[in-house]
Amino acid sequence: MDNSAVRVLFVVLPDSLALDWAGPAEALRIANGVLAEQGRAPAFKLEFVGPEPNPPTSVGVRLCEIAPLPSLSGDANPPVWIVLLGQPGPSVNVSTPAARRLLGWLRDIRLVPGYCELVCVCAGSILAAHAGLLDGLEATTHHHHLEELRTVAPRCRVVANRVFIAGKAIHTSAGVTTGVDLMLHRIAEHCGSLVAARVAEIMAVALRRGPADPELSPFLAHRGHLHLQLHRLQDAICRQPQGDWTLASMAKIACVSPRHLGRLFALQAGITPLHYLQRIRLNTAEAALRAGARVGQAAALAGFTSEAQLRRAWVRLGATGTTPSSALRRAGATVRTCPSDQRGDRRS
Repeated sequence: MDNSAVRVLFVVLPDSLALDWAGPAEALRIANGVLAEQGRAPAFKLEFVGPEPNPPTSVGVRLCEIAPLPSLSGDANPPVWIVLLGQPGPSVNVSTPAARRLLGWLRDIRLVPGYCELVCVCAGSILAAHAGLLDGLEATTHHHHLEELRTVAPRCRVVANRVFIAGKAIHTSAGVTTGVDLMLHRIAEHCGSLVAARVAEIMAVALRRGPADPELSPFLAHRGHLHLQLHRLQDAICRQPQGDWTLASMAKIACVSPRHLGRLFALQAGITPLHYLQRIRLNTAEAALRAGARVGQAAALAGFTSEAQLRRAWVRLGATGTTPSSALRRAGATVRTCPSDQRGDRRS
C-alpha cells in the first residue's frame, strides 16, 4: 500500500448498520482496483477501528479484531477520513460505554480540510452532533433522524431531502445507500471523475448528486446507464477528447454500427454521440483555462480546431459565460490572454 494513500477509518460501534460501512468500503476497494488497472498506486487504505474489538453488527454478524481508536493529529500525513456509521432504531443511543468512549475520542480530534476529515453516513451525523462537531455547519442525515439532529445540534443548519452535503472538513449523507453516493463524490474529488464513473459502473450504481451540489461534470453526466460498451466508449472519449473522433471511430470502439450507436446514446445516455463529445471537449477546455492556459492552448488540448470553434461551442452549449475568458474573469480566475484572444472575444 502506498504510504501516501488516504487512511479511511471506519468507526464501528456495536450494532452499526452493515450497509453503512460495507457499501462505501467496497467503493474504495474498487477504486483502488481501477487505479491499479491504470498503472497508478492505490489511493485508499481501509481500516476498521472502534471502542470494542469484536462488536456485533446490525444483522447479527460479529466483527473481529477491530483496531482501537487511534491517536490523530489535525495535520495528519497521510490524510485521514473518519467514517461515522448509523445504527438501527428511532434514535441513536449514546449512553453506552462504547458510545461515550467514541464521543470523547471525537471531541479530541482537530478536523482540517485535506488532512483530517469526517464522513458521516446515515445517522453517523447524530454521533458527530453529540460530539459538538456540527455547530454552525449545514448537515443532513436519514429522514427518520432529522428532528433528532435538530434537537441534539440546535446550532446546526439541518437540511432535509438531500442525498448528501459535502462540506470542507465534514461531509454528511442522508442514509444507508447514500453513503455510496457520498463516497463516489469523495473518490471523484480525490482520484478524478473518470475513476468515480468506473467505480459506479462496476457497482451498478447510478451516479447522482445532492440538490445543493454543483451541476454534474460532463465526465459524470450521462453515465447513469449500465451498458458496458457505451461506458467503454465514453471512457475512451474522456481519456482523449482531442482525438480525431467520428461516428465511425466511436462505433468501432463500441463494437456497433454508427447508426446503432446513435440509438444507443439516445436510449442509454439521453444525448447524441457528437453532442456528448462536444460537452467533454468543452469541460476539458474549461479545466485547462482555469489552470492558466491560453484560449488557443485550451482549444488544442480539448480537440477544438480553433479558438473560434471553442468560443462557438462555449456559447452554444450554455457554458458559464458568453466567452471562455469573460466567464472565467467573472469567476475570479486568472486567464492569460494574448491580443488575438482579446480580439476573438470581441468578435464572439
